[in-house]
Amino acid sequence: MFSANDIKELRETTGAGMLDCKKALQECEGNMDLAIDWLREKGISKAAKKESRIAAEGITEILVKGNKAILIEVNSETDFVAKNEEFRNFVKYVAEVVLEGNVKTLDEALALTTNDGTLSDTVVNITAKIGEKISFRRFQLIEKTDSQVFGTYSHMGGKIGVIVLVEGANEEVSKDVAMHVAAMNPLYLVREEVPTETLDKEKEIIKEQLLNEGKPAERIESIMVGKVNKYYSDVCLTEQLFIKAEDKESVGTFVKNNGGEIKLMVRYEVGEGIEKKEENFAEEVMNQING
Repeated sequence: MFSANDIKELRETTGAGMLDCKKALQECEGNMDLAIDWLREKGISKAAKKESRIAAEGITEILVKGNKAILIEVNSETDFVAKNEEFRNFVKYVAEVVLEGNVKTLDEALALTTNDGTLSDTVVNITAKIGEKISFRRFQLIEKTDSQVFGTYSHMGGKIGVIVLVEGANEEVSKDVAMHVAAMNPLYLVREEVPTETLDKEKEIIKEQLLNEGKPAERIESIMVGKVNKYYSDVCLTEQLFIKAEDKESVGTFVKNNGGEIKLMVRYEVGEGIEKKEENFAEEVMNQING
């Protein structure tokens, strides 16, 4: 009556989940046009219309189970939906599925089995149900040894999520570090992680600034040493001044004084790096009319 290719074609045309497409073809005896109408009538195919929209709101979610932890970001179009309980429960479900799936890439994660078929199908279905584009954007799965601890921190209801991995220290110290990462947004863990081209560009900028300030050419190199060290203290976690320290103690020193060493940090801020679509009022009205 219909083939797997028919299901695939209907899915690509409508954006509906695999099981919904199969049911639609069953109900319509394999007629593709009737199946498309059936999905539209059920409100399932509307997810396809939302693929071009920008989903830059949403939340992060952290899940820790034993020696594994995961940080994910799932986006929505509006902050209103990001606060919706159904959306938040969906995000928790995604974190659980991916943590248990123990995968490395987003493609592998979206291919994991769920009650809807795959996690990709589940995303499409929740998009159709909630009524705006939902996007599972990224995740990082981390495993630790028994001598290591996770430090986690979620800020502003999940707008920022942080996991740090610390060797040797306790959970309280690790959480303090995670809070610092959330607040100060370091770009790198240690200075060795700063890309050579990034550092070279920064040095060029510093040199130009010093020359424009009228500093003697013969003193430029010696002055730059201090300026470059200041740059490291701005962008590298271990060299930043610890926000909870009463004296001028770096994060790295704070952790070391508590018997630990920071091995890894992951910080997600919702929507970072996503270009939000700019629309003028007339276009917005027309979009609503054309629905």
